[in-house]
Amino acid sequence: MKNIIVIGGSKGIGNAIVSSLLSSHKVTNISRTSPEQEHANLTHISCDVVNDELPDIAEADGLVYCPGSINLKPINRLNIEDFKNDFEINVLGAVKAVQKYLPQLKNGNKPSVVLFSTVASKLGMPFHASVAASKSAVEGLTKSLGAELAPTIRVNAIAPTVTDTDLASKLLRNDRMIENMKERHPLKKYLQPTEVADMAEFLLSDKAASLSGQVFEMDCGIVSFKI
Repeated sequence: MKNIIVIGGSKGIGNAIVSSLLSSHKVTNISRTSPEQEHANLTHISCDVVNDELPDIAEADGLVYCPGSINLKPINRLNIEDFKNDFEINVLGAVKAVQKYLPQLKNGNKPSVVLFSTVASKLGMPFHASVAASKSAVEGLTKSLGAELAPTIRVNAIAPTVTDTDLASKLLRNDRMIENMKERHPLKKYLQPTEVADMAEFLLSDKAASLSGQVFEMDCGIVSFKI
């Protein structure tokens, strides 16, 4: 049974990851609010990763950094603070977490780090300038850390397309938008949080022992195919 730290596991994809891990791992969730579940293997610590000092944790075999943002505006309506805020949440928070728990991970059992990007880093999309810029930095961080920490710690990222979470609710707020979103994707669907959680669980596992420095596009075909 491994010890996994999940940052941002109270909602959305992070919550699905926590749920998927609990049966076979000890999970420490760090977020501002607690998950709406209780389990013998779950410990919750309230913390704002951007503004607070991260808590001390004795052991870690895996780290998942889930916080993200969807700040969609035309470039002329984005200000420098928007870019700074997105960068702080998506990039600096991840750096802060890796730096904090690196000693524990180095002593862990086949340790692994999972970060999050977005399909917008590969697929040019209007109004995504701020989030795409910060998530592209996450992809660079993933590759650099994967190289630096090899062979001890594996580092990978997941780049999901639209996922049915509160964060994406404005993009899926009525039946017409839901159908349009499905039609935009060659697989005629978008993601459920549990699908992304399955990928994260795989990347944390020993089954992914040969994978590091990779960005896995869970795109329902929108980046990979032109149909």
